[in-house]
Amino acid sequence: MLVKDIMRSPVTVIPTGTTLGEAFGLFQSRGIRHLPVVDQGRLVGVLTDRDLRATTSNLSGTPHTAGDPVSTAMTSPVLTADPLDPVEDAARIMRAHKIGCLPVMDGAELVGILTGMDILDALILLTGVTKPSSRLEVALADQPGELARLTAFLASRNINIHSILTCPGPGPGGALRTVLRVDSNQGRPLAEALRAVDFEILWPPPKPWPN
Repeated sequence: MLVKDIMRSPVTVIPTGTTLGEAFGLFQSRGIRHLPVVDQGRLVGVLTDRDLRATTSNLSGTPHTAGDPVSTAMTSPVLTADPLDPVEDAARIMRAHKIGCLPVMDGAELVGILTGMDILDALILLTGVTKPSSRLEVALADQPGELARLTAFLASRNINIHSILTCPGPGPGGALRTVLRVDSNQGRPLAEALRAVDFEILWPPPKPWPN
């Protein structure tokens, strides 16, 4: 999945001379939280609702007023994304810099904006939770052939896989935590069948034994 697949376009932009009061009105009327700021069509900053609250608060040393231009409160320079960037790379940049959006630039042209909510939407799509499914979490040895062994077992039972995500387990040399969404409503029986052939199943947990 690429940035162009989930970015919002067209983008509401404001010129540098827009007042903070006018920007607040746009935030309210359009239900948005980020406004790219342009100067003669060139991206020069981003104003967020957080920037506006922080700079106009009485707790600020010298609070701005509604009549001040957005250029006095915007963030500049601006980190941006390319439409062909992988979504996970954009998410990594946003997390590393603790920012809530990335304007999307195709060369010198602003073509979209990517927000934290868009990243969450992408996660929902990538995990397949929008389809009826069961969740399996398996600890696999980090070595060639283990994922193939798991998928071959599921294929032998005619189980279709909607999504697969992996991440390193805790500790050095740990197993890969492998999360699957499968086209089955029999998650627990399937997990028990996997345990029976020596897969380590992290979810769902084993059925409790009767007292």
